[in-house]
Amino acid sequence: MKTIILNQPGEFIHSSKKDNESIAPDQVLVKIKRIGICGTDYHAFNGKQPFFTYPRILGHELGAEIIGIGESQIKHELKIGDRVSIEPYLHCRECQACKRGLSNCCENLKVLGVHTDGGMAEYLQLPIDKVHVSNILSFDQLALVETLGIGLHAVNRAEVSKSDIVLIIGAGPIGLSAAQFAKISGAKVVMADFNTKRLNFSLENNLADDTILLKSNISSDQLKEKLNGDLPTIIFDATGNKSSMENCFSIGAQGSKIVFIGLFQGNVDFIDPNFHKREITLMASRNSLSKDFKHIISLMEQGKINTNPWLTHRSTFENLTNVFSSWLNPEENVIKAIVSID
Repeated sequence: MKTIILNQPGEFIHSSKKDNESIAPDQVLVKIKRIGICGTDYHAFNGKQPFFTYPRILGHELGAEIIGIGESQIKHELKIGDRVSIEPYLHCRECQACKRGLSNCCENLKVLGVHTDGGMAEYLQLPIDKVHVSNILSFDQLALVETLGIGLHAVNRAEVSKSDIVLIIGAGPIGLSAAQFAKISGAKVVMADFNTKRLNFSLENNLADDTILLKSNISSDQLKEKLNGDLPTIIFDATGNKSSMENCFSIGAQGSKIVFIGLFQGNVDFIDPNFHKREITLMASRNSLSKDFKHIISLMEQGKINTNPWLTHRSTFENLTNVFSSWLNPEENVIKAIVSID
């Protein structure tokens, strides 16, 4: 089968590997149809992705078709030809986190395209519970479920409600996905970013009620002016920027929650008296859960989530190595790029 390998930072190579002719009894074989390109992929290309080794086949935002089913799964509801979204988090099922239902942060987690080879390949073999069916949605839509799952999981962690004022810092796909579900929860959503076009995108697609164009870190005075004297009750930082993340401790309301969706390789420092005085709750949010995939697919099937505007850039599998580096250019205004491998 044909593959694309990130051989080292900045170097993709087209390759091929022998097809796996047998399917394990508890697995399914899928043909990859769409590959969404994520910040993780860009960071890996630039040599800045934590927990990453080279060479690696990238790709964890995937829409696919089932083409084979292992013997022990023949009686399962899945069938050949089903369209599926792939949950790329391969958990061990045995550690303390897994036993507590926290498969998203398994102690031995392997994420496709990060810790193990992913979906920039014609075929993948996966555990049966890592495929989520929808024969209503397109392959484009199915490839975006994982991105949306990151946002949904973060919003669920924060328990966003209609009484909340939500500030989202970073209007990339992850910030936008958090905005999607904060809006569905009924909260007032303010999006902050340095990029005017991304802020406009959030307004045009009803992902934010208001925006703040950043020049530097946002201040509490700016927020009070925007929010009629109030401050956000929940802050999602999707930047992965140390300065922005540390600034969150000074701009929330009393009793506010801070959720770090983005991450960086380093320490986050905060002033403890300020942290206590405000009685801040600090959370990390990592990946998502199987139930999140199912919930998102249901919402998309009902037409409550429209992902079409998100898909701003496209490539064929064969041409990806020629265009990938251009998507890193801010002037390209990439929201979400997707690769076809039909």
